[in-house]
Amino acid sequence: MNVAVLRFPGSNSDQDCLHAARLLGHQAEYLWHRERRAGTFDAILIPGGFSYGDYLRAGAIARFSPVMETVRDHAEAGGLVLGICNGFQILCEAGLLPGALVRNRTPRFHCEHIFLRTGNRNTAFTRAIPRTADPLRIPVAHQEGCYVAGEADLERLEAQARVLWRYCDADGEVTPEANPNGSLGNIAGICNERGNVAGLMPHPERACEDILQSRDGRWILESLFAGPAART
Repeated sequence: MNVAVLRFPGSNSDQDCLHAARLLGHQAEYLWHRERRAGTFDAILIPGGFSYGDYLRAGAIARFSPVMETVRDHAEAGGLVLGICNGFQILCEAGLLPGALVRNRTPRFHCEHIFLRTGNRNTAFTRAIPRTADPLRIPVAHQEGCYVAGEADLERLEAQARVLWRYCDADGEVTPEANPNGSLGNIAGICNERGNVAGLMPHPERACEDILQSRDGRWILESLFAGPAART
């Protein structure tokens, strides 16, 4: 696949995303925040970091960046988009995903490995994850990772099986203690109604090699990089 990795002023996981895509055997290149190049990529990764310094709130300025027109056009054409950490925040601010990410209920920056339980496995972001791999062990690094949404949005997410990952313990049990930031319903990642845009707070690109203490992030990225057949 041909993968675009967005770069905003303040991005800090763009190199990680580029490395992970190439490690898995795909072409990948950066797309600067001022560029518009719709229709030239199979998938777009919006990386973590602090776009525009997280002024106002995380993702609030990045949503107005010219490159987001490319992201929106790509998504409307059925292309795959995955937002990671700050990328998830940006997608919510841009209205491409419902809800918002606010400050952690425990008022500190969380940087640690956590566990994820996969929800709907029949999506372009989860279909390569074997049941034997759950729960996934993947790191988080955020201070505004608490997912919130209105009651109607939460009901739709649940009814349409659009909650792709939840925070859980090492045994796969979804418990309040396993939730690092206070997200409603232990939600760690979701997708849109069409199933081609997703966001999650944990960093799968930082869990692709043994040296990083986990390879579980590969399952998420390999799902994304499965190609056109993965688009539902």
